[in-house]
Amino acid sequence: MASPPSPASSSPSPVRTTAAPTASVATRVLGGLSLVMLAVTVLLALVITPADVVQGEAVRLMYAHLPTIWVAYGSFAAAAVASALYLWPRTRRRHWDRVAGATAEVGTVFTALCLATGMLWGRITWGVYWQWDARLTTTLLLFVVYLGYLAVRRLPAEPVVRSRRSAITALIAVVNIVIVRYSVDWWNTLHQKASLTATDPEITGEMLGALLFSLATFTVLASWLIVHRYRLIRLEELRDEEGLQRAITERRAEAGLGVAG
Repeated sequence: MASPPSPASSSPSPVRTTAAPTASVATRVLGGLSLVMLAVTVLLALVITPADVVQGEAVRLMYAHLPTIWVAYGSFAAAAVASALYLWPRTRRRHWDRVAGATAEVGTVFTALCLATGMLWGRITWGVYWQWDARLTTTLLLFVVYLGYLAVRRLPAEPVVRSRRSAITALIAVVNIVIVRYSVDWWNTLHQKASLTATDPEITGEMLGALLFSLATFTVLASWLIVHRYRLIRLEELRDEEGLQRAITERRAEAGLGVAG
């Protein structure tokens, strides 16, 4: 008569999970550069650049407000490109789905910062934090749409189905960038028109230099965040795959015990 299997032989072998860091030498350098550039941006915005003739000291919010929406536009555009590459059969890889998720998350965060700084600026110039203005309303809609996109990415489904669904949503959502960008031209709005244009920029001199530097600063910062978020998404995928493998191993072990009994 066969002896029952010992506990050591019947128990499933544990699946080892390694907590890999999301930082590398390159990202540490990028993060350090972001901190230095942020410090210089604060110095330029608060000390070196002059106050505006019309808006006075309130114009200093511009050095945070404009870069946030700049980063949001770029991040959402990158998410759309990555989504299109994922949907294209010749370039369909999970890498592009991770890029879309990471850039969309960072873009959503910077859209929230844009709304926050815009409300502070509006309180100073308009006397209220919020007006149902065309630019403000469409920016809020942009924020809500991408919150919906992030929710779609969290819906339970097969990985391929979820990635395809998310990619289609990203391609639809990116249209809102055009609506926000041209809202001040299409409708009557309290919000001023674009200050930076190739033909006739309204900002010049020290203010223009400080603004361009702040745009570069927030771009570097966003790049650092996107890299870390991409790696974190990859680690989450590995965790889910290991959890699935562990569950399969346990079920097989249970089935083996039942047959032996």
